[in-house]
Amino acid sequence: MKITDIKIEKFAAPLAEPFRVAFGVIENSYCWMVKVSTDEGIYGLGAAAPLGFVTGETEETCYLVLKMFAEALIGHDALDIAGAHAKMDQMIHGNGSSKCAIDIALHDIAGKAAGLPLYKLLGGTDPVVHNDITIGINPVEKMLADAEKYVFEKGFKILKVKIGNDLSHDIEVLTKMRKLVGEDVRIRIDANQGYDVPTALAAMKEFEKIGIDAAEQFLPWWDFDGAAELKRKNTSKLHLMLDESIHNVHDAKRAFSMDCADFYNIKLMKCGGLYWGAKIADFAEQHGVQCMVGCMQENKISITAGVSLVAAKKAIVEADCDSFMFYKGDDDGIEGGFTREGGVFTLLEKPGLGIDLDF
Repeated sequence: MKITDIKIEKFAAPLAEPFRVAFGVIENSYCWMVKVSTDEGIYGLGAAAPLGFVTGETEETCYLVLKMFAEALIGHDALDIAGAHAKMDQMIHGNGSSKCAIDIALHDIAGKAAGLPLYKLLGGTDPVVHNDITIGINPVEKMLADAEKYVFEKGFKILKVKIGNDLSHDIEVLTKMRKLVGEDVRIRIDANQGYDVPTALAAMKEFEKIGIDAAEQFLPWWDFDGAAELKRKNTSKLHLMLDESIHNVHDAKRAFSMDCADFYNIKLMKCGGLYWGAKIADFAEQHGVQCMVGCMQENKISITAGVSLVAAKKAIVEADCDSFMFYKGDDDGIEGGFTREGGVFTLLEKPGLGIDLDF
């Protein structure tokens, strides 16, 4: 089955409100969608969501790289996903979201060719995934109002709370949030590289009192030594997770060799798609590390791919695939992929991604 054409189209939708994290504010959401066509009439969909301070890509550079891939992959065997990655890696280093778009589209084709939903193609058996919802950094009362809405109106049982700008603010909002939502709602936090080692050590003691179950990326992405120190000195019950530090399987191996974390956050846009995301999960399973699949400002094409990976891999026990719900109207308008009720996502039993979208 040969690739005959690759189309690229921009997807843009306004966020319901600006999304604030420790290293910046995201005000607009866009991604590039790709449609890979084959000589057997099967097409696959993929999406790239570049984010300069994470993937090193901009909207403009991502498009240029996708155009380069589109020209180079004509005539390539659509079922040779490893070969496609080898070809892309030979052409350019990094650019994970651009590679991810092609990767997801090829997996979509493979699923359709096999007559299997993507999660089964990847080795999964259960289509149900329990997902969290993220609360951005805002004044305390706004963050509490968001928590109240998500838990009591929308039915989410897991909250992921962005922190990292000010420890006193973080402790105040988390203390009040725990009192508001009760003990049965799980809360994990994400500092997005906003703390240093002394601040993180002090924070962990306070977060344990509040009942926080996991803390993500306290330190700068490059500080593996600091992450190892935090894990070595962590006497709390908090699980420590790395996100921006884990871009590929080599980072995962380095983090394991230095004993830096209890969890890795796999993001398809960082690692280049399902092919490499699965390899990180497999490495983690072999070495007793658990994983979460997270997301960037993505639409339902790549979100469905991420949820499918969660459903497929034993090491992946958490899901943070919620970005498509931050658009105006609580959805991105793309139909298919999965159904959801609160934080419970159920993947469709349709071949591939289960998304029919032609352009």
